[in-house]
Amino acid sequence: MSEEQRGSIRQRTLKGARISSNEGFSTFTCLVRNMSETGALLRLPSVVGVPDTFELVMDDGRSFACTAIHRTATDIGVQFD
Repeated sequence: MSEEQRGSIRQRTLKGARISSNEGFSTFTCLVRNMSETGALLRLPSVVGVPDTFELVMDDGRSFACTAIHRTATDIGVQFD
C-alpha cells in the first residue's frame, strides 16, 4: 500500500503485542513494525489462522479493534476500527 492511500503517516516501531480473538481464547504473539493513528503493520512467524477481525493488545497495555486489510506470509496490515 503506498503512502498516498493511507489516512495518516505511519511511524516505524518495534513493539511487542498480541493478537487476541475468540474472546481472548486465541492469541498470537506479534511485533508491531509500524503504526499510525489509523493502522499498523504486524509481523508474525505465520499469519495462518489469524482471523480478519481481532483485538491488538500492545505490551504497554493499549488495545485496538482491528480489521486485516492485506496479508503476506508473515505480515498483516491492519486498519483500526
